[in-house]
Amino acid sequence: MRIGELSERTDTSRRLLRYYEEQQLIVSTRSPNGYREYDERFVDRVMQIRGLLDAGLPTRIIKQILPCLDKPRAIHFPDATPEMLATLARERDRMTERINCLIRNRDSVAEYLEAVSGGLAVDGRPDGAAAAPADDLKPV
Repeated sequence: MRIGELSERTDTSRRLLRYYEEQQLIVSTRSPNGYREYDERFVDRVMQIRGLLDAGLPTRIIKQILPCLDKPRAIHFPDATPEMLATLARERDRMTERINCLIRNRDSVAEYLEAVSGGLAVDGRPDGAAAAPADDLKPV
């Protein structure tokens, strides 16, 4: 697939995809006309990279753990230093803390919605009520 399709399927800008390629997080081949071509597997890879970046990992660490993202996994880290392993352990623990916080927040929002809904579904309709036809949704 070309860069535009990968961009669309991953909701990632073309510029950011080129940056990922520059950082050697993804690779493309070039078609005869010079267009970048990406393998289907990079859709999932880009989503994983974005998730790791959102979790706070720098691209230099992501590059080192890329073998862990692929299946089958062939993991060999000849340059894994104690410092890198300590950094990864800290990042893993920080992610776990964020996950636990998100779960608590989600549960609080769900509890609040349940308490204030007064028998209404989350979208404001009575439980079991059908949605209004699209024609009824005109602005007034």
